[in-house]
Amino acid sequence: MANRTDTILSQFRAAENEIEDRLRHTIRYDRTGEGGITLVHKDGSPVENARIRVTLRDHDFKLGANIFMLDEFESAEKNRIYRDVFADAFNLATVPFYWSDLEPEEGRPRFAKDSPRVYRRPAPDLCLEYCEERGITPKCHCLNYDVWTPLWVPDDTDSVKRALEKRIRECAERYRDRIPGWEVTNELFCGKYDVFAQGRKSTQFFTDPDVVEWSFDCARRYLPNNELIINEASHAWTSAFCWQRGQYYAQIERALDRGAPIDACGLQFHMFYRAEQEQRETVPYYSPEHLWNVMETYARLGLPQQITEITIPCYTDEAADEALQAEILTYLMKIWFGNPVMEACVYWNVVDGYAAFAPQGDMTAGENYYRGGLMRFDMTPKPAFHALRRLFHETWHTDETMDAPAGYASFRGFYGKYDCTISADGVEKTVPLHLTKKSGNRFRIVL
Repeated sequence: MANRTDTILSQFRAAENEIEDRLRHTIRYDRTGEGGITLVHKDGSPVENARIRVTLRDHDFKLGANIFMLDEFESAEKNRIYRDVFADAFNLATVPFYWSDLEPEEGRPRFAKDSPRVYRRPAPDLCLEYCEERGITPKCHCLNYDVWTPLWVPDDTDSVKRALEKRIRECAERYRDRIPGWEVTNELFCGKYDVFAQGRKSTQFFTDPDVVEWSFDCARRYLPNNELIINEASHAWTSAFCWQRGQYYAQIERALDRGAPIDACGLQFHMFYRAEQEQRETVPYYSPEHLWNVMETYARLGLPQQITEITIPCYTDEAADEALQAEILTYLMKIWFGNPVMEACVYWNVVDGYAAFAPQGDMTAGENYYRGGLMRFDMTPKPAFHALRRLFHETWHTDETMDAPAGYASFRGFYGKYDCTISADGVEKTVPLHLTKKSGNRFRIVL
């Protein structure tokens, strides 16, 4: 254990001063801004001797997780805990739109809450109802994913395009006003593993050199005002200047040159390595210099970035392993939050024992093996959960009280939505404010 800890953390700790310097600079110039509040009476005269409190309620930066286990647990108590914990920790939810699971029978998509159940695939209507109740932003994952094509779709390219366009149109018509962000293509460079037994397949369309351009052009027709995201697996980091990394960059560059409406670049960060392999992969995953270089290279595309899927392995339930997971995640979040082009980070499996390619609770199989959740199988939070929540709810948080003797006060805060509470003349009033990078942030409040 000591060797694993020393090997993995050595590069982070060696670069700690630079990590903190970059983070401070980004927070100052890219994550926070100045806000000015003017208080007036209805007749326009200034409100004197007021006290103002501004409290950040929702970051503009999105911290999320997949919501695949919403109401999917084996007990009502676990479902309740998951609902409460998710809303407490995250402001973004990745909602499953995998084609073969959403439409296992042609023409009968599982949109509605009462649709037939598919494990780890709660219906979109259920997810959106929850998100809207809890003030969480939803994101679609995903429209076009090679190995999640239903078996009923014919193999020829023209038939795939017709069926896929119909799917995109139906999803967009139902959800475009409720889901701001849509992952359009996903993992086009991943291996085409055997999926027929799971009721899905790959088709020749996904080898078409224009698959990205066609997919984004089609999505834009039906999603004219939504953010369209391209997404690729973790090898985007591991082969930084090699052929595979080059492929993803070249894919995006080519698509942009041909006019594809790509709005954001998605990068996954799954540490799906066996424990004995993990230490051999520390350079691409745990070297701050390498991570900065990769992000700076993708930034040349002129797109904002998202860390769309994150798994940091724990491997065991021992305290030392859990502490290591928390420290790794803390360093990584500082690096990502300290990158001005990063707009979102999404942790993948929130709870151990409910990941892909494994039965519930089987910690020896599939993604369960890595114990990469932020919570244990019994729903108790790990140190990584507390570390993540502490960063966004305490460290990167604004809660400031100011005096406004002449009816004006200013503050510096993280960009996001605020509750602004004014106390004056024995009256208290709370109003919403949105401190944003794209506005002058001058607020006039009438009491």
